[in-house]
This record gives sequence, structure tokens and C-alpha cells, in this order.
Amino acid sequence: MIKILIIDDHQLFREGVKLILDFEETFEVVAEGNDGAQVIDLYEQHKPDVVLMDINMPEVNGVEATAKLIELNRDAKIIILSIHDDENYVSHALKSGALGYMLKEMDADTLIAAIKTVAGGGSYIHPKVTVNLVNEFRRLAEAEFTGNFQQIEVRRPLHLLTKRECEVLQMLADGKSNRGIGEGLYISEKTVKNHVSNILQKMNVNDRTQAVVTAIKNGWVELQ
Repeated sequence: MIKILIIDDHQLFREGVKLILDFEETFEVVAEGNDGAQVIDLYEQHKPDVVLMDINMPEVNGVEATAKLIELNRDAKIIILSIHDDENYVSHALKSGALGYMLKEMDADTLIAAIKTVAGGGSYIHPKVTVNLVNEFRRLAEAEFTGNFQQIEVRRPLHLLTKRECEVLQMLADGKSNRGIGEGLYISEKTVKNHVSNILQKMNVNDRTQAVVTAIKNGWVELQ
């Protein structure tokens, strides 16, 4: 039996995944959690063979939780589940120690195949994401070859951010609160917090103030 731990803050999604996995005779869902903060305790209690980890969660996101779990349990096998096909999300996930990266739009057969592959010691990345990774690698390789690598590195932080994250960063620079950003973009405060967390991680800064200062220095936001 392949024992599986599911960590995702959306109960309906967890239930849907569990329903799919219950049809596979060699799978057993041994535990569930709704935030990355729970993964270490649940892992120690149930010793799963594979952890399915959501990337965006309110307290501790999937990348942070994966890094912490791998630090304590080097043999932990983790598949990140995400709605993001951006190669930078994938890069952060793999650097944290994840062995798989799956988009939530996956079908049941693909999920089952991913779990079996990772449980067996392999890695599995959603095909759509693989194409993006290859294209990014080719773009960087070409830039380095033509001598423009440093110029692209200067623009890199903005390239790291999605369009929505750029909008949130601009509103942070405008002095907006999470509530103000949410109202301006018609999204929840929880979603704003997730975006801010992703921005800090991608820009490699500790807080929103540092993010804004860095953005202003590099001309990534417009001052009102």
C-alpha cells in the first residue's frame, strides 16, 4: 500500500482527491490537513509514503512547509499541487525539495501516475509545466550566450511576478492595506495575503516594506 497525506486548505478539493484515490486499491489516504503548519506533526504520526501539498495556504505555504519537512525528514516524498503553471513557482517548489509538481487541472489518471512515480523514487512534473520550464531555460541560455544575461537578471524580479502580483506590489507601494488591495482588485484579504507572501518569497525579502523599497529603487513601481 502507498500511504498518502493530503495537505490543502480547500475541503472540497481534498474530498475530491480522496474520492479519486479511494478507487485505487494500492492507495490509502492516512491523514488530511488544511495548512502547511500541520504537515510535520501529521507526517510524524502517520509516516506517509507520499505527501500531496497545496502551494497556496493561509499560514504556511506549500513551499515553506516542504522545505521544513525535508529538513527534518530527508526521505519525505512530496508532490506540490498548484493552479500556477509559471516556471518560477515550479522552480521554488523543486528547490524546496519537492519531487513532483502537478496542476490542479490534472485528470485522475495523471494524479495516480504521479503518485506511483514519486512513491517509487522518481519525479513527476505536469507536462504543461515542463514545456514552460524548457522554454525558460532556453531563453536564459540564449541570453547568456548573446551577452545579455546581466540585463535580464536586472529585470528578473518583475519576470518572477505574475500580472496579479505586480498589481499587488504597486498597491503596496501606494500604501494600501490588505483590505484596500482586496477592495481595489475585488479579491479577498486571504487571497491578498497569499499574493504578498508569494511576492516576498520571489523577491527574497523579509517583509512588505523591504519589497516596496526594493521595487522603488529598481523602478518596478510607479510613484503616485
